[in-house]
Amino acid sequence: MTDPATTPEPAHRPEIDTSVPHSARIWNYWLGGKDNYRVDEEAGDAYTAVFPGIVTIARSSRAFLRRNITYLVSEAGIRQFLDIGTGLPTAQNTHEVAQQLAPETRIVYVDNDPMVLAHARALLYSTQEGATAYIDANVTDPDRILAAAAATLDFGRPTALILSNILGHVADYDQARAIVTRLMGALPSGSYLSINDGSRGIDPVFEQAQDAYNDSGAVPYNLRTVDEITTFFDGLDLIAPGVVSVTQWRPEPGLPTAEVVAEHGGLARKA
Repeated sequence: MTDPATTPEPAHRPEIDTSVPHSARIWNYWLGGKDNYRVDEEAGDAYTAVFPGIVTIARSSRAFLRRNITYLVSEAGIRQFLDIGTGLPTAQNTHEVAQQLAPETRIVYVDNDPMVLAHARALLYSTQEGATAYIDANVTDPDRILAAAAATLDFGRPTALILSNILGHVADYDQARAIVTRLMGALPSGSYLSINDGSRGIDPVFEQAQDAYNDSGAVPYNLRTVDEITTFFDGLDLIAPGVVSVTQWRPEPGLPTAEVVAEHGGLARKA
């Protein structure tokens, strides 16, 4: 575990399909990034025409993750992160936030999108003291993820598992729970789980837009109720304030109270 940046090579490099919109590229578009195509912009614009609030959700999700990482490094003393469902690089990626606070932090990113793979070099920029690696794998294959991540992370030490807007891509709820259980089962006491996902039962306009998106032929993303998202943390100790709208999780002091958005998340510790 001496290389500051390592990335296993996939068996083959899949072509980037620019004929259909892709959720990671649309998310990048909403965040103001440039790593997307016209088909993604059109899909993103069609979505915002129905529900303009999706841009707020996307940016609030990124801010929630930044506050989670800041807590984990500064208050919980975490120095290892396993970030599954990385998405395309934008501002304030996990390694940037963590290594700015603790340069020795080690981060493993996991994604299976070929465009993310094409941008792996950007993701792999690390401090000399730490390490950042990329794994080409699907969240539905936790055993592969754990085996590959062990080349960079020491699973004998507390590790933070980040599942940000990824479990919604696992259609079967029981399978999604089993994935979380398997991944957290491999991490030692003192590890943490951070999850945030789109929530159902909060904003009917959002649900209408997401259902229409899922019917469009793009890779579907399934909204879940707040209770379902909360159940992902079963057996762990939730950090206050628990599972809440991402805008309400430890907001920056001194700012006006943010609106509740249909994206919920939390952070929990493994005893």
